[in-house]
Formats: sequence, C-alpha cells, structure tokens
Amino acid sequence: MRQCELLGLVRSSLYYRPRGEDEENLQVMRLIDGLYTARPFLGSRRMSWYLRRQGKEVNRKRVQRLKRLMGLEAIYPKRNLSRAGKGAKHYLYLLRGLEVNRPDQVWAADITYIRLMHGYLYLVAVLDWYSRYVLAWETSNTLDADFCVVALQRALEHGRPEIFNTDQGVQFSCREFLQVLEGQQIRVSMDGRGRALDNVFVERLWRSLKYEEVYLREYEHVIEAAEGIGGWFGFYNHDRPHQGLGDRTPAEVYLGRLAERRTLQAVSR
Repeated sequence: MRQCELLGLVRSSLYYRPRGEDEENLQVMRLIDGLYTARPFLGSRRMSWYLRRQGKEVNRKRVQRLKRLMGLEAIYPKRNLSRAGKGAKHYLYLLRGLEVNRPDQVWAADITYIRLMHGYLYLVAVLDWYSRYVLAWETSNTLDADFCVVALQRALEHGRPEIFNTDQGVQFSCREFLQVLEGQQIRVSMDGRGRALDNVFVERLWRSLKYEEVYLREYEHVIEAAEGIGGWFGFYNHDRPHQGLGDRTPAEVYLGRLAERRTLQAVSR
C-alpha cells in the first residue's frame, strides 16, 4: 500500500495485531525494557528482584520467558547466550583491535524491542560504525529474518562495507541474510557469546532512541510508531551532533567523507 511505501515499512507490518500476551505481561515487559535499557547487565534473578520492588509479583522463570520473547539478554558472559539457527555458519569477531577510520569500513546491525500502547514491535537498524550514520531501519511484529534482510538490502543502496558485524542470532546467521552479504563479497563478523558490547555503537543508538523518543510517546499503532521512529532517525542523522564526531552530525561525517573520496577518485583519473 502507498502508506507502507512512504514510510518504508514491510507491508506485513501494516496488518499488525497486538501479540498474544495479556495486559499484565505487557506492563511487565514495559518495565523490563526500561530496566534493560538503563542496566543491560541485569540477569533474570536481579531483574525479578527489581520488578518485585515495583509491585510486580513475578518469578525468575516468567522474567526469563518474557526476556526471550523480547529478544533481550544480559551482557555478561555465560554459556549458550545467543543461539544461531540450525546448521548456521559461525564467524569470528573481526573488530577487536581494528582501527575504524573511514565510512563503509564497518557496518553493524542489531534488533531491539519497541513498545506500543497495547502491544509491541521489533526494530532493526543498520549503522555505519565510523560515522554512526543510520543507513536503514525496519520494523516487524515477529522475529523472523525477513525484515532484517529488507533493511540490509536498503542499506546496500548507500554503498558496500568491507565488514558487516552482528550478533549470533538466528536473524543474522540464517542463509537468506548471509547470502546477501556473501554475494557482495562482504566479510562477516559476529559478536562473541555474551558480548553485547562488541556492538557498542548500536547499543548506544538504542539507548538514545528510547530515552529521546520511544519513552516519551505512547504509540497506539504501527504507523504512528514508524512515523515517530523515522522522524527521530532523521533528527539523529542530520541534526544531532556527537561529541565523538567533533560535534558534527553522522550525516556530515558519512556523506562528507564519501564526497571527499569521490572527488579524490575523480582527480586521480
């Protein structure tokens, strides 16, 4: 539909219906999301304690189930943290000790949970590490890989990275996602188990998005959420200065360096 095209949404997202969790569980999930964003190191035992202090009588197993549903894991090392799909390939983490000094050297992708008034969505974004520029994003009401593949294909309209980094989740280790990367001769890097901070710039992006946009709103439906998130990404890319970028915006760094590179290439011919 035309609305999906204008917002850049996968068409199936428009037909979103609230997931099969009762209102009590949705309230607990909202609290879990806030706690995780503020303190991503909390495991299920300590998070259960915090929730009980806020008047929610929950046990550890319930918190574990809801965190799995939300795609959340604490960032301390432990066994079998991020499970790849059956028969999935395993890739080394290639960014340790690497000097990232130019656009399109390293891109990264990650998924986060977005709350709605009476339900929730998942959001994936593709980020250029050097400039922190958000190249593409997509929402979905399921954790299937399709929306991640769509976001990747849209990001590749901007260029092609040398390395693409993700976690070891099934969405990024599935055949469909990896085929796109390998078809472009892009080297694949995956975070170590229990090492969410290996993808630190995307984690910071999620924290900023939630505190500056999502937690200030009460999205009633997918289109409202997409408009809010899309508006914030536009602000983030073009109007929000970063201290780590010398108070420049991601767009100034990403697009500016690419323009310089093209000029040098034209002069050298």
